[in-house]
Amino acid sequence: MAHIYMTFDFGADEEKAQQARHKLDGWKQAFRLDKKLLYKFERPAQEGDGTPQSEPAPAKSEKPAKGGKTRKSEGAKSKAEEKPAAPSVPAGPVKLHLRLAFSGHEKMTEERWLKRIPSEQPFRDAAPETIQSSDASFAEAEGKFEALGA
Repeated sequence: MAHIYMTFDFGADEEKAQQARHKLDGWKQAFRLDKKLLYKFERPAQEGDGTPQSEPAPAKSEKPAKGGKTRKSEGAKSKAEEKPAAPSVPAGPVKLHLRLAFSGHEKMTEERWLKRIPSEQPFRDAAPETIQSSDASFAEAEGKFEALGA
């Protein structure tokens, strides 16, 4: 089974990367591509824990106390949920590495996915790069993909 690797560089746009992950998960489920479409994200290593020390404390204090539910506690809960949480992932460059693994008799399906994925919205602006087994950088891409899973 030949593999084809695709890389997408989202830069610092974590939201686009998460949209891409969500779209890939939907495709995997809808088209039964469990082992044929695998992806991994490459993010820079964090120095320290990456989150400010003071932010978790206010979030904990806004939770309503356990006990009988009243309208007041439900209103406090909805206000606490409205505030966006601080992202736990640093705003560094995010790369998506995607591996397509179709068997020989699925050549048409493979070609359709090779055309479809880079043309879809979250992937279009992410500098798509396709690496096939005949390319010189194939071994490097395969090694990087395997290293990300470790």
